[in-house]
Amino acid sequence: MSPIFVRPVREQLEHDRLIRFLQAKYKRKFDVAINVGDEQVAPFKVGAATFFPDLILTEGKKIAGVVEVESAESVNNLEAMAEWVHFSKTRVPFHLYVPVQVYDAARRLGEANKVPVAELWTYRPTADGFDLVRMMHDAPVSTAAVSAPSKPAAANPADKKTVVKPAKPAKKAPAKTAARRVTKKPAKASRGKR
Repeated sequence: MSPIFVRPVREQLEHDRLIRFLQAKYKRKFDVAINVGDEQVAPFKVGAATFFPDLILTEGKKIAGVVEVESAESVNNLEAMAEWVHFSKTRVPFHLYVPVQVYDAARRLGEANKVPVAELWTYRPTADGFDLVRMMHDAPVSTAAVSAPSKPAAANPADKKTVVKPAKPAKKAPAKTAARRVTKKPAKASRGKR
């Protein structure tokens, strides 16, 4: 959480619950370090400054992404300038999660501050987790080849109703058999009368 902003208790509890929910989601592909509440366990250096984003995704010893979760109250220009701008200037994908009702404000703040976001997600709490919808995906930013800010991509209609729940242990898939190869024999040329 940014030192600039103090969230109301109810929003802080929801914020921390979403961080743990995302930790379970991302744990399938990455090693995940989290900074929940006032804990500052996983530092992230950007230049000379040290930040404590909500989630840091790593593959081995290489950082694969930074995830920031905002609440309705924390989507503001000060937060965007204090954290989003710095996270987006790194060479790793920056993922931003905001409540559904402040999506437009977050998108405008990102554009105004030239923040290239690899993925912009909205969330809404449900009884058994969260309803997550990916509103924007910028493939060039996701590949971690960011050297200069780029224009955000338009929302992909196919991504509109993505519901993500914590993963259950995967069952081992049966081994695939080799596909049979069917070859056609060349047709014999018909002998005609001459």
